[in-house]
Amino acid sequence: MSLPHAILTALLEKPSSGLELTRRFDKSIGYFWSSTHQQIYRELGRLEEAGLIRELPSEVPVRGQKKEYAVLPDGSAELARWVGESQDPKPLRDALLLRIRAAAVVGPGRLGPELRRHLGLHREQLAKYEAIEAKDFPPERDAVEDRLRRLVLHGGIALETFWLAWLEEALAEVEDMTPPEGTTAA
Repeated sequence: MSLPHAILTALLEKPSSGLELTRRFDKSIGYFWSSTHQQIYRELGRLEEAGLIRELPSEVPVRGQKKEYAVLPDGSAELARWVGESQDPKPLRDALLLRIRAAAVVGPGRLGPELRRHLGLHREQLAKYEAIEAKDFPPERDAVEDRLRRLVLHGGIALETFWLAWLEEALAEVEDMTPPEGTTAA
């Protein structure tokens, strides 16, 4: 997966300026493919140079006006090619998992509060996803593009559900091996 393909996807959904793309990433694509404002602007320049997108003409040229971009036929073809491409899953890199592994050699210390914090964060994210589903995907929205977007959202919901179950298990284990404060291990 790559930023250029995420941008092509977003622009095919709706021609946008760099600022609008950044805002849209924060509300949708950014949940599974994050990017900074600067990265998006750099990539827009590269995509334009490669002939995959173009700046839309503005109705009234004004200095400092936002540039809006749309995808060209070569950009659509590139995105279609990429959608059909084979790609292996990426290895998971998560600092919390590394901390737990490190705790195996230095002891659990204050791992419990961090696990509780992560539990809270994942509960919040799950609630956001469920709210998006309730608001944006009523059962009557059955078009192909809606079904595919809902499928991505269900992936996010499933991942958050997994993390909640796993974090609850991890917290129970850590609390079982950590003596209460004010006491020492036997």
